[in-house]
Amino acid sequence: MKPEDLNANGTLFGGSLLRWIDEEAAIYAIVQLGNRRAVTKYMSEIEFVASAVQGDIIEMGLTATAFGRTSLTMRAQVRNVITGELILSIDKIVFVNLGEDGQPTPHGYTEITYDRDRIPTPESTTPESPRRPQP
Repeated sequence: MKPEDLNANGTLFGGSLLRWIDEEAAIYAIVQLGNRRAVTKYMSEIEFVASAVQGDIIEMGLTATAFGRTSLTMRAQVRNVITGELILSIDKIVFVNLGEDGQPTPHGYTEITYDRDRIPTPESTTPESPRRPQP
């Protein structure tokens, strides 16, 4: 943690951590859905279990838990790298896949990828793209 990430108590500012989680979750959703137009729809209850102080190193873990027709649901945990202590957990974060018109659109995926085969490229946003699943 850096000084600018701390609150008046000298501990990690929750708003900074939530911003980082949302950014990381967006990247994860973009890769899983193969679309740069994935947006945050919902975050469930956020449980702050512990805090972090200046100098601590934290890690964020995201796990996909479900694919909907137009959405991806995941859960998040943040831990102290050195102690392994849980800092925060969010049971449900939902991202929605949007089309060029800004409306939810089916993505066609049903499982997690660990390859980089879905990373969007300029041409991968069209339905004819070989990277998109075929109906």
